[in-house]
Amino acid sequence: MLMMIAALAAAEPPYARLPQNVVVPVQAENQQVLDEWGYADAVIDGDRVWLSGVVAGLRPDETMADQEAAYDRAFKRLEDVLKRAGSSFDGVVEITTFHTDLPAQIEAFKKVKHRYIRGPFPAWTAIDVDRLVPDRGLVEIKLVARRRHAADASKP
Repeated sequence: MLMMIAALAAAEPPYARLPQNVVVPVQAENQQVLDEWGYADAVIDGDRVWLSGVVAGLRPDETMADQEAAYDRAFKRLEDVLKRAGSSFDGVVEITTFHTDLPAQIEAFKKVKHRYIRGPFPAWTAIDVDRLVPDRGLVEIKLVARRRHAADASKP
């Protein structure tokens, strides 16, 4: 019995949040923000990747007419994090979105989302919230994805 417990303990560390499993930004300015707030772009746990939420926000010179551009920037950032974590939008199994005005945002959001995530679609929960950080944030997008197994890496 003791040998079995020792073998299990040696096989895998009990926690996923080890330095080699934490995905951090490559841009110094993005790393500074994550350090200040105390979070990572993503954490890899076995074949799963848990991404922190990415806020789609308007730039100071943009209006609600530019919301598609804000969503596109957020999906490009998510795509980068997924790639650095060994996954892609094809590996996404769950999406949670937090909208500051769901009725006014959902059609433009779906349009952009469908450019990046195609069927068969993952699970998706859309939630209306009062506000996001930063103040010009429209939608926060949080993903959970699977990583490709080494044997599957050569497949399209």
